[in-house]
Amino acid sequence: MIRYISSRNRLESAAPHEAVIRGLASDGGLYTPEFLPVHIGPEEIIGLPYQDIAAKILGALMDDYTEEEIRACVTGAYDSKFDSGEIVPLTKTERGWLMELWHGPTSAFKDIALTILPRLLTAAYRKENRNDKVAILTATSGDTGKAALSGFADVEHTAITVFYPEIGVSAIQKLQMATSRGNNVEVIAVKGNFDDCQRMVKEAVSNEEVKAACKGVTISSANSINAGRLMPQVVYYYSSYAKLVENGTIKCGDEVNFVVPTGNFGDILAGYIAKQIGLPVKNLICASNTNNVLTDFLNTGVYSLDRKFHTTMSPSMDILISSNLERLLFMISGNDDKLTASMMKDLKEKGSYSVPEEMMAKIRSTFRGYWTSEEECAAVIRDLFRKENILIDTHTAVGQMAMYRYQDETGDKTPCIVLSTASPYKFCHDVLACISGEDIRDDFAAMDRLEELSGMPVPSQLKELRDLPVRFRRVIETSDGMHVIAERMKEIANG
Repeated sequence: MIRYISSRNRLESAAPHEAVIRGLASDGGLYTPEFLPVHIGPEEIIGLPYQDIAAKILGALMDDYTEEEIRACVTGAYDSKFDSGEIVPLTKTERGWLMELWHGPTSAFKDIALTILPRLLTAAYRKENRNDKVAILTATSGDTGKAALSGFADVEHTAITVFYPEIGVSAIQKLQMATSRGNNVEVIAVKGNFDDCQRMVKEAVSNEEVKAACKGVTISSANSINAGRLMPQVVYYYSSYAKLVENGTIKCGDEVNFVVPTGNFGDILAGYIAKQIGLPVKNLICASNTNNVLTDFLNTGVYSLDRKFHTTMSPSMDILISSNLERLLFMISGNDDKLTASMMKDLKEKGSYSVPEEMMAKIRSTFRGYWTSEEECAAVIRDLFRKENILIDTHTAVGQMAMYRYQDETGDKTPCIVLSTASPYKFCHDVLACISGEDIRDDFAAMDRLEELSGMPVPSQLKELRDLPVRFRRVIETSDGMHVIAERMKEIANG
């Protein structure tokens, strides 16, 4: 069985189902596979529907779940909630392909993992015959929040609390969260940025006031720091590769490049895991907006927070502390927990850390980094719509620009798949302004106008927002975070 061990103390280990329940290791480290004794060649999944690919890959990576448990989780997650029977369609562009990850119930790529994570968690609880409650604490820069709220709404034995930056998510993203249904959900805005929200969630695990409040309550997370959130993302790398084989673009075994709009590094790390277990991935191209901490890291080997934080039109990438990079460093270093813990300590205390050059050489053998300005992002959206009649959101545009830069710089003709992470209608004001120059402040009016211009239907779950009541309006200071979480734990403990 694969053991998941803490990136900061490899003596702390968990079975896959235990890692799902706990979310974050007690020392603040991230549960990471101790090793990957798994090989799934692309020839094994050609022609299979998405559900079968998911069952095969998740069954291998989370191997203490039975085949029946994994199958039940997969079929329960990937069904009519998605508006495409393919779950993840692939669309051709002039210079590559778009992997459309936004056909789920909240119109963002987070749905792929957050429709199955509650099922994995419920199955894990059944394994242990537990009756206590698990408190899901989630930080979001926009899309994770609603996807987690949707996935965990009224799920037995759970309660979910989502923290998001008061300023820095789109109006549609905010409304999606504020109108969430479910008796076990809570949504709180924070006077800070995503990094502040994420810091609160991580700190809660070891905070004494919070721990004292957790009577019969286990804290977990729906962020990609949870292994049960990360591993389902491996699946769509395989499914999109299979589509290129099936449509004759490549032969089975040929290499493919993937471009990933990246904030917290989880989505691109899933691509690295796919490569480690047998998918022919040549390069993983890390695409950033003006918060280009990852681009600088890949170029210099120094991760530094000594930089201005930018609020952009691609808010889900407005992140300076990319948590899942810790997992990559741990894996690349050969599970050197002391080195990883030391780097994370330096980041917390000094605001930066440096990675040894031999490790950076290994990282650069797979990862490339590029960043995109706001003006370039707008131009990509406009040009792709005008030239190819393809409408993309602001995050996908950052990925598209990174693909252009990589191809122009290297001349590499390897087929390139850009991960398209959200529906353009989640960012309708900015997308409309990019393609037509119109500045319509009312988001629903902008949504209607964008639909009129593009002919692309508005997803029903976004259209219905205009008629849903707002349930959550609370705003807190970051300094109050631990007390607020402790009070929430008492509330959950008392039912």
